[in-house]
Amino acid sequence: MCPLEEGRLNAPNEAPSMTNGRAHAVAFEEFVELFQRLRAEARTAGTVVLVEGVRDRQALRRLGLDGEIAVLHRGRSLSDTAAQLADGRRRVILLTDWDTEGGHFVQRLREFLTADRIELDLEFRRRLARILRGELVHVEGLHGWARRIAEQRGGSLEQYLGPVDAD
Repeated sequence: MCPLEEGRLNAPNEAPSMTNGRAHAVAFEEFVELFQRLRAEARTAGTVVLVEGVRDRQALRRLGLDGEIAVLHRGRSLSDTAAQLADGRRRVILLTDWDTEGGHFVQRLREFLTADRIELDLEFRRRLARILRGELVHVEGLHGWARRIAEQRGGSLEQYLGPVDAD
């Protein structure tokens, strides 16, 4: 790279690097917008957000998600969990981790839940994966990531997301 190009942010056809401060700012703005929408959607009657573990649920609560959040790993089989989710619900927002195991859960739950005519919403999971660009693979890390970026921007999570749990 020539010395004149070293200071550039990104060439027009290059994807922004997540180490780039500007790219972090754009990703964070997209995250805030998406998470605000998730918070609203999670409050809708008949909707549940499904995560892999208790720490995932805690991270979402710390970000201010106050709708129903169900956990996959609770001593039940995946088919039993799916059957329980189908009881009285119309929509499941699936937020499994962005790793191989999380992908397997998506595939298996798709089979179980679509058979029960439950709407399986994967949009939030896909968009978060795109926003995070591999920087984070576990849902439980979302709170720390968002807090860190907010602080780098000179603010707090509350300034960007509104009221969130203090813990």
